[in-house]
Amino acid sequence: MIVILFRILILIALVLLVYTIFQYFRNPERKLQIAKANNVFYMIDESSNSKKNIQLVYKNCSFEGEKYLGTTEHSFEVVDIHVFARNPGELGGITRDDLYFIEKELLIRYPYAKIEWKHPINKLLITSID
Repeated sequence: MIVILFRILILIALVLLVYTIFQYFRNPERKLQIAKANNVFYMIDESSNSKKNIQLVYKNCSFEGEKYLGTTEHSFEVVDIHVFARNPGELGGITRDDLYFIEKELLIRYPYAKIEWKHPINKLLITSID
């Protein structure tokens, strides 16, 4: 009887181990960190859930965007996105063109949105181009 119980416990432990490994590889935060390490663009977003923030990585810098729901002519849509850098110290090397690329990617997913950049990124967009 004890041997059967021990085998069942081992089987449960193996199922739990496989489930944990599967969840590890599906974790979007891990994918975000891999994209940051590889210096590529990656975005995590649930477009159906307007309460979840957008997380994205571009050129080794992590950004987060807060979505705000509003009305358009025909329906309720995301009309404002406030984007800020998680760690402003990582902004070194980010140019105005990089910010325009991020805006373009956000506008593809949310065509009615107005993108607003938070401090210190908004200072780069306000300054004149030389």
